[in-house]
Amino acid sequence: MFSPAKSLLRKASRKGYAVPAFNTSNLEVTAALFEAAEKAKSPLMIQTTESSIRYAGFENLFSIISTFEKRAGIPVCIHLDHGKDMNIIKKSLKFGYKSIMIDASKYSFKKNIAITKRVVAMAKRKGCSVEAEIGTLGRPGKGDFTVPDEACEFVERTGCDSLAVAIGTSHGAHKFKGTPKLDLQRLKQINEVVSIPLVLHGASSVPKGIVNNANRYGAAIKRAKGVPEGQIKKAIKLGIAKINLDTDLRLAFTASLREFLKKNPSQFDPRKYLASSEDAVKELALGKMALFGSRGKAR
Repeated sequence: MFSPAKSLLRKASRKGYAVPAFNTSNLEVTAALFEAAEKAKSPLMIQTTESSIRYAGFENLFSIISTFEKRAGIPVCIHLDHGKDMNIIKKSLKFGYKSIMIDASKYSFKKNIAITKRVVAMAKRKGCSVEAEIGTLGRPGKGDFTVPDEACEFVERTGCDSLAVAIGTSHGAHKFKGTPKLDLQRLKQINEVVSIPLVLHGASSVPKGIVNNANRYGAAIKRAKGVPEGQIKKAIKLGIAKINLDTDLRLAFTASLREFLKKNPSQFDPRKYLASSEDAVKELALGKMALFGSRGKAR
């Protein structure tokens, strides 16, 4: 049975580590994430986006994740990432998701509160946790960052269980034009006035070695920059209890796939070249669990 996000994140907050929250859309990535979490004895949050659900099919993707969870010896929570479509949110609750992110951050502060409150009321009836977001990722300028006082008011008025904050991260592999830097002072201030676990989106580090390897075998990923690992560690100390990752997984999967196909031009069995990518994702996930401090925290 899937674990509630609320209990996983509150424990992480108390113990000073972050729960790894990985996105998936297929069998190989899902298998790699479970294998890594079981090897590391780490709690795990498996995330599906609306686009991954549309790609794989709700029943198919949920069935794959559920099958792995039933035989896993670690606590696992299934989470809807960046939920915006109310029909998908309702269907996630019906399927048994234990965590829903309602992303109404593009709206006004007042409308964000109203939409989030509605989802919180729906989710509580199903025993599901709710993650919300204020602030905007991927845009320069302080006006889009999370304002501490607004964060405090937002949490009090919505009753959400965790809060995604904007402190300078961005989705994708091209997060920064200049020197990568998070607004850690802002995070410290938010943590001081908000009593629920905080979440960091867009936290992929975009490892240079993986990018270089992908480019070596035919990719064209230029000027890619991610969040330095040192800043991730500091963010965890300042209250981040859940860290979302997708881009780094895609890069590891793609780099390995390109290398395998280049080195094995006669190979046409998907089981062979996808196995290589699965191993690469597993290795990357193990490294993230070590970085987040979640190794050995499954109990």
